Amino acid sequence: MAGGEAAAPLLEKKEAVYREGCPGCAVERRKALNPGVPYKEFFHIWTIILASCLPVSSLFPFLYFMIRDLHIAKTVEDIGFYAGFVGTSYMLGRTLTSTAWGMVADRIGRKPVIVLGIFSVILFSALFGLSVHYWMAISTRFLLGSLNGIIGPIRAYAIEVCRPEHHAIALSLVSTAWAIGLIVGPTIGGYLAQPTEKYPKLFPVDSLFGRFPYFLPCLCISVFSFLVLISCIWLPIFSLWAESDRKYGGLSFSSEDVGQVLAITGVSILVYQTFIFPRINRVLGPINTSRVAISLSVVLLFTYAPITHLSRPWSSIAVNIASILKNNFLITIVTSSFILQNNSVTQGQRATANGLGTTLMSFCKTFAPAGAGIVFSWAQKRQHVFFFPGDQMLFFLLAIVELVGLVWTFKPFLVVPDQFSSN
Repeated sequence: MAGGEAAAPLLEKKEAVYREGCPGCAVERRKALNPGVPYKEFFHIWTIILASCLPVSSLFPFLYFMIRDLHIAKTVEDIGFYAGFVGTSYMLGRTLTSTAWGMVADRIGRKPVIVLGIFSVILFSALFGLSVHYWMAISTRFLLGSLNGIIGPIRAYAIEVCRPEHHAIALSLVSTAWAIGLIVGPTIGGYLAQPTEKYPKLFPVDSLFGRFPYFLPCLCISVFSFLVLISCIWLPIFSLWAESDRKYGGLSFSSEDVGQVLAITGVSILVYQTFIFPRINRVLGPINTSRVAISLSVVLLFTYAPITHLSRPWSSIAVNIASILKNNFLITIVTSSFILQNNSVTQGQRATANGLGTTLMSFCKTFAPAGAGIVFSWAQKRQHVFFFPGDQMLFFLLAIVELVGLVWTFKPFLVVPDQFSSN
């Protein structure tokens, strides 16, 4: 054998073949030629997730008051009960359709599903703000959840537009965009709901916003979503505990208080997801990162109930700190799960897998608001019992759920992708 032949590699790496007019090939060519972070594509992801998140996060500050104003509930127990089902209706719709939207995105592309999802936000967010009956509020939230199939396809898109070394930051940015929604959404909901009471000089009582006191924040979200929809041509319940009265074990927070807490929390998530989480993930890996976050989250839950005994401003400070920690732990767990999920399937199955993941998550969230509302209502009636009185029982049950989640991060429950098998 000649020396030159002996030096030749046994297996030569084939040069990639790109077809003209193929959008996927264009993306792969760009990734091969540009090893840097695709900032333009990431910006699109941010705005799309933000448009999807705003109808959810903006609802939290005023849902309690909206249910009260619909005159279907008179006591805090009943308000919590009915408010839970409003949140459930959105997640029920998402549960029923997320897998289907993921499959559609794998077959016809990500863009059509994303465009339809944003259009549903424009339409049903505005209609929700015009709700004068409980059935209308439930129906519009259900339809919004059913037609908003953005989450699964956008996670797949985030993975596909960047090189493997940027996958962690890509999926982290999905969570970061949600964090931006937690800043903007509660601020919109908290400060723009009931505008005739807060800004009577700008919004007279006899105006449209006097008849529909929760339409203004929903309208703002629809307008923003319309702008995002145009950009696509070029192409995650603040606690009723915080708003209930102190005599029921709550904090007596106003809609402005809730919006402020969630906005501060959103800023912290933005900073954490952008600068801290990627570094933690590189050191610990997604599995160990999740285990640490779940463990700390369980401990944190037991600090919530004593906050009700603090006076202002200490209660506000304590809630802000607890909310910042809790939501960063939650985002850490969710983003780590996204990394594992998106690396466990091929590209042709990625949107479907994300859609299935969204379905299962939405299925749990379908029962969570209603279940939490029922448990919340029950907890108000047991303020003086010996074993976990009042809202302490609610936080105890949440801790049990998180402990179950911790168990599921170990074998044989968790099947680990090969690249994380040493983690």
